Amino acid sequence: MSSWYPPPSRPRPVDAGLKAKSQRGQIGVTWWSTRFIEVLEDYGLGSRLTRGRAYARRGQVIDLSVAPGVVTAHVQGSRVRPYKVRIGLRAFGKAEWLAVADEMASNAWYAAKLLSGEMPTDIETLFEAVGLSLFPEELDDLDMDCTCPDWEVPCKHIAAVFYLLAEAFDDDPFKVLAWRGRDRQALLSMVSSKRTGSVDLADDAHGQGLIDRLGDYFAAGVLTLPQTLGQADITALDQLPPLEATVGGQPLADILRPVYQAMTK
Repeated sequence: MSSWYPPPSRPRPVDAGLKAKSQRGQIGVTWWSTRFIEVLEDYGLGSRLTRGRAYARRGQVIDLSVAPGVVTAHVQGSRVRPYKVRIGLRAFGKAEWLAVADEMASNAWYAAKLLSGEMPTDIETLFEAVGLSLFPEELDDLDMDCTCPDWEVPCKHIAAVFYLLAEAFDDDPFKVLAWRGRDRQALLSMVSSKRTGSVDLADDAHGQGLIDRLGDYFAAGVLTLPQTLGQADITALDQLPPLEATVGGQPLADILRPVYQAMTK
C-alpha cells in the first residue's frame, strides 16, 4: 500500500501585509541592506531563504518593529493565528557606543555626514576600528525564535522577516544602528557632544540645533537662519568637511568665520 502525504500547506492571505518592494531578483538596493543580505546568504541557508523571500513578496509579514537588541514581527502562515518572530542581536553597551562616538567625532567628514542625516558607506570600518562588528559575523550571533512548528532555525517565517528588515534598512539606514542599541537622535547627540565639548547642539536655546540646519546647508535654496544666533552656530564651520576653496590665498573658512561672529552680535 502506497504512503499518502498531505499536500503542501499554503499560507493564508493577508490584507495590507508588508510586501517587499522588489518582486523579482535581489531584495535590497543600498549598500547596508545588500551587506546584511550577503551576510545571511553566506551562512548557506539555501531553500529557507528562498521560501522566506517568497513570503516577503506575498505580503505575509503583518508588522515589523526594530528596537535595541531585538527585531519583532508577526508572520501569517497556514494556521489561523499568525506566528510571532523574534530576532535578537546583542546591543552594544554605553562604553562601546562612547568609543564609537569618539571615533566618529574625531573625523570631521564622518561627523558632517552623520549630522546631515547621511550614513557613511564605510561605517563598518569605523566600528571595526574600535573592535566591534556592526553586522552579525556568524549565525550564532543571532538569537532567533518563531512560534511555528518548523524545527529549522531560521524557518521561512524568520527568513521573510530578514528580507523585510533589509528593505527597512533601505528606507532608514539608522535602523541598523538602532538595532545595535542607539537610535539616530541619541547617536547624533553623542557625536555633537564629543565635537563641541558636551554641548548638545540638537537642543539649543533656539529650538533648532545644528543637526537640523546642517542638512539645509547642503540643500539647494536659501537657508533661513533664526533671528538670534547662539554661540553654537559659530561651530558650524568646524562640523563641515574641510573647505578647499581660497580667496586671495586666504582659506574660505577663515574669511567666513568673522561673518558668523558678527551675526551672533
